[in-house]
Amino acid sequence: MEKNIIGIDEVMVVELTEKLNDLLANYQVFYQNLRGFHWNIKGRDFFELHVKFEELYNAAAISIDEIAERILTLDHIPMHSYSNYVNVSEIPEATNVTKGAECVRNIHSNLAILLKKENSILKLAESADDQGTADLMTRYLAEQEKLSWMLRSYLA
Repeated sequence: MEKNIIGIDEVMVVELTEKLNDLLANYQVFYQNLRGFHWNIKGRDFFELHVKFEELYNAAAISIDEIAERILTLDHIPMHSYSNYVNVSEIPEATNVTKGAECVRNIHSNLAILLKKENSILKLAESADDQGTADLMTRYLAEQEKLSWMLRSYLA
């Protein structure tokens, strides 16, 4: 069994980085959706949601950087073109969405996709004894599960 520079089985690293690149692509589309919601929100919840969407896209930008850097730490190359992101992402682009509840529903459904992918990566990272990736996914899952609850509460 060949191990990479940080001691993780190279076969597992290839699978992990493929999944991390997939997650990266989904985060990039999620991020752009959040930017669009921030820019285009209208209605009586404008002030509240405009600020919230900015908070969310700033957090997504940090996650994007962390995921790309984790791929680099595993000695692989992060995906870095928008055409690849759009082609790979399961999260669809959201265009011309201006109503608060529709934006929030969209974010909630995007989070469900991210959570599923992060859970899958967490399981693989644990089986590969990749604590760095597992820690990253555990943190994302905890934050996003809470956000999912908050978004459901907003929509109720």
